[in-house]
Amino acid sequence: MNKLANSTSPYLLQHANNPVNWYPWGPEALQKAKDENKLILVSIGYSACHWCHVMEHESFEDEAVAGVMNEYFVCIKVDREERPDVDQIYMSAIQLMSGRGGWPLNCICLPDQRPIYGGTYFRKNDWTSLLFNLADFYKTKPEEAEDYAARLTEGIKQYESVAFVAEQPAYTKADLETILTTWRRYIDPVEGGFGGAPKFPMPNNSLFLMRYAHLMKDDGLAENVKLTLRKMAFGGIYDHVGGGFARYAVDGVWHVPHFEKMLYDNAQLLGLYAEAYIWNPDPLYKTIADEIVTFVSRELTSPQNGFYSALDADSEGKEGKFYIFTKTEIGEVLGEDADLFNIYYHVTEDGNWEEEQSNVFFRREEDAELAGKLGLTVDELTSRINISRKKVLDARSKRVRPGLDNKILASWNGLMLKGLCEAYRAFNKQEYLELALKNAEFITNNLLTGAKLSRVYKKEGKSGVATFLDDYANVVDGFIALYEVTFNEAWLIQAQKLVDYTLAHYYHKEGGIFFYTADNDEVLIARKSEIMDGVIPASNSVMARNLKKLGLFFDNEGYLEVSAQLLRNIVPQLAKYSTAYSNWTILLLDEVFGTYEVAITGNNAEIKRIETEQNYIPNKIMLGGKNGSLPLLAEKFNNDTRIFVCRDKTCGLPAYNVADALKQINN
Repeated sequence: MNKLANSTSPYLLQHANNPVNWYPWGPEALQKAKDENKLILVSIGYSACHWCHVMEHESFEDEAVAGVMNEYFVCIKVDREERPDVDQIYMSAIQLMSGRGGWPLNCICLPDQRPIYGGTYFRKNDWTSLLFNLADFYKTKPEEAEDYAARLTEGIKQYESVAFVAEQPAYTKADLETILTTWRRYIDPVEGGFGGAPKFPMPNNSLFLMRYAHLMKDDGLAENVKLTLRKMAFGGIYDHVGGGFARYAVDGVWHVPHFEKMLYDNAQLLGLYAEAYIWNPDPLYKTIADEIVTFVSRELTSPQNGFYSALDADSEGKEGKFYIFTKTEIGEVLGEDADLFNIYYHVTEDGNWEEEQSNVFFRREEDAELAGKLGLTVDELTSRINISRKKVLDARSKRVRPGLDNKILASWNGLMLKGLCEAYRAFNKQEYLELALKNAEFITNNLLTGAKLSRVYKKEGKSGVATFLDDYANVVDGFIALYEVTFNEAWLIQAQKLVDYTLAHYYHKEGGIFFYTADNDEVLIARKSEIMDGVIPASNSVMARNLKKLGLFFDNEGYLEVSAQLLRNIVPQLAKYSTAYSNWTILLLDEVFGTYEVAITGNNAEIKRIETEQNYIPNKIMLGGKNGSLPLLAEKFNNDTRIFVCRDKTCGLPAYNVADALKQINN
């Protein structure tokens, strides 16, 4: 076994028996490269990555290829989920060199870590040829390699950076309309979502568009958001038998998934469908949200109530094998009920995708439409389908399961914690809150020491991996959401401690931006900031929204000013590259429309909170309870249950029912 044998990362352990002399990222490998004047080969991936497995099988398990790698390079394997800081630097390099990126990510670096070449997946012969050429280049033209590395490293330092903006602009609806002009170019009016193939869910994008449509009264955009939510829920990207979403669809119609199932996708999609239900109470949204929670509880929850990271795309060495069925297999499981199931999920004899005779389940028709065609009532149809789904799930559970990435990441647990709180907010199901509280307790007991988080927890205990801004940002976001559905100030106080730690160790006051890495962690060739929102919102945008909320909760002008500074720096980018800044634009929405502070106090505060939450007010924070110490709650407690609607440091008269409180918001 190579140097990965003692790793905590499932991805690194997958490579522990390769003939490549892999090292984990760390002082031993980096010093070896300097001592032997060898190029560093940094190979980055994650355990659920299909093409990472393909390249491992084709190249890294091949003795001849491994011989070349071991002879000329110090080879380092990196789990991008454990070391996103390393991934961030070399992904920037790849994008600067080629204009695209992805995983597996393979980067060749000088002995001092500065990159000179890189790419993603390479076929075996191309890979071997490339390695020989790069080794010869470094040996024969070291000055050229040095010059290129210097220029590329400077580009990495500048990549995804923004200028400091000192003057506070006045934000208007016109700014939002300008941003949406760019957005509309990417919206798919037929299949929903954004662009063509492949189709990524991008939950934060849909969340922004939903809020924009509501606040700006844009009915056309609202219909497109509904279309996107329906298409995703009906498509093969959704696991109709077991619940939960795959990472993306390889086509443009949401049909064929890339079968890996990630916690971060499902956490955010849970929150999206929950909020969408308050906005537009479609029973489909409620079903999808409930099935996501069921899936995560069943397959991604540890005995300690931490959430695991992912399920692999492959099982038995074949992508999607766990999830696909032939028509014959469905017949064997369901007998006389197979015909109805096959019609409902478009199962055919020939198969409905590239794998011969195999089927990915997907829907096209609404239940009422299909029931009418088949001469059934809707209740009869759904009852029979649900019974069949359970039978297929039971049959599937006997198969060889996809690999489980059992890392527990602080960042992604924060996302799931928030998703559960949003689901409880929308549906008032006690089991959602109970799971959220158990997870928050897990984070507090296992990932938190004072005001310092640990990024990774495994059953063996905490790892020595550094903690990054997204860990703090998403856990704080989860704690704030938990306060808003419990009115337990302990969660807000914990969130404040974590924010204060990030301001001390991550915030760059002169630049008005947070670094991704702390000032007391490992120094890499560049100290980067995560600014652009992707499948997961950027840690800076999450922190900006956190600081805005906490500034209002605690009446803390310092928090509000940092939030405002962050947004000022980004606003010049929004109209040009709007789809890469969805979470920032949600904050801009709040600035334009204002944030309502809804304080509910008294013995029946919980009853009024639940009633208030059934009304869609996306630009609000909730606070209150039977008692509390927050500045906004001062002198607001007596024997009555009252609702105070405040905005811009001004509160309206107390309302004694939700209807009267809403009048203060909607007038």
